[in-house]
Amino acid sequence: MSRRPAHPALTALGAVGAVGVACAVWGIGIERYLFTVREATAAALPPGSAPLRVLHISDAHMAPWQRRKQQWLASLADLEPDLIVNTGDNLGHRDGLAGLRRAFEPFAGVPGVFVHGSNDVHEPTPKNPLLYFSGPSESHADPDLLDTAALDAFLSDELGWADLNNTAASVQVGGRRLDFFGVSDAHREWDDLDALPGAIARLGERDAATPLLGVTHAPYQRVLNRFTDLGAQAIFGGHTHGGQVCLPFYGALVANCDIPLKQAKGLSAWTHGGRSIPLNVSAGIGHSIYAPVRFACRPEATLLTLTARDTPA
Repeated sequence: MSRRPAHPALTALGAVGAVGVACAVWGIGIERYLFTVREATAAALPPGSAPLRVLHISDAHMAPWQRRKQQWLASLADLEPDLIVNTGDNLGHRDGLAGLRRAFEPFAGVPGVFVHGSNDVHEPTPKNPLLYFSGPSESHADPDLLDTAALDAFLSDELGWADLNNTAASVQVGGRRLDFFGVSDAHREWDDLDALPGAIARLGERDAATPLLGVTHAPYQRVLNRFTDLGAQAIFGGHTHGGQVCLPFYGALVANCDIPLKQAKGLSAWTHGGRSIPLNVSAGIGHSIYAPVRFACRPEATLLTLTARDTPA
C-alpha cells in the first residue's frame, strides 16, 4: 500500500523545526562554552609611548557552579597582560563572588581598573528576551541586592584594582603613569558625567606622555560623547554581550543601549566633536543564568595592544 507524499508546507515546517532545534543545541550546549581571546591593536597612546597590553574582561555574570568559565578566566593570566580593564557585570548569582575569586585570583598584582554594571549590585531576574527588541531593558521594580561591598573589597583591596565608578584614578603600570576615568552603569542611569571634570583635575598635572583612558559598562552615546570631549584617548565598554544572539554574516540584532549595532562589539572608532578615538566594546564572557545561550557570538575577552599614535591627540 503506497503512502501519499507529505504536504510541502509540512515538509518545510519540519525542516524549519529541525534547524531551530539544531541552533538551540549549538547555542545552549556548545557555543556558550567556546571561550575566545580576541586580539586587536589600536594606536591610542601619546607619541613615543611603549606598547601596552590590556586584557579587557567584561560581563562574567559569574555563578559559583560555572567551573569551566572560572578555569578559562584564570588561564588568561598566562597572557601576561600589563593591565586589566574590567567593565562590570561580574556577578550573576548571589554567591557569584566565590566563583569570581577562583577566576580572578591569578591576576593579583597585575594593575587594573573596574566599573560596575547593574549585576554587580542587583541580583539577576528572569526577563522575556523578546522585550529587548522594543528597546533597552528596564530595571526590576524591587531587585534583590548583591553584596557589592564584598565584591569591591576583593577587586580593590585584594587584587589592587582602582575603582572608577564616577571618578578618576592614576595607575602605575611598569613604572609609567596612566590616568583613567569612568562611570557606573549608564544603563541604570547611575553615571555621573558631571563629576568627571573635577575628578580628572584632582589627579594633578598631566604631561603629554600620560595617557587618559575612559571606562564605562554601558556604552551609551551620551557617555561616549562626553568621554571624547573630556580628552579620552581610548574608551572601553561592555554590557551589550555583542548582541548575544546574532545572525551569521550580519551581526547583532540588539545592543540593549543606543550604540549603533555595527559597534556593539569589537574594536571601532568613535567620532564626536571633530575627534576620532578607539572604542573597544567587549562581547563579554557570560550571560544571565536565565538566558543561557550564545549564537554566532562567542564569549570573549580582548587582548588589546595599545600603541603610540604618530601625532598628538
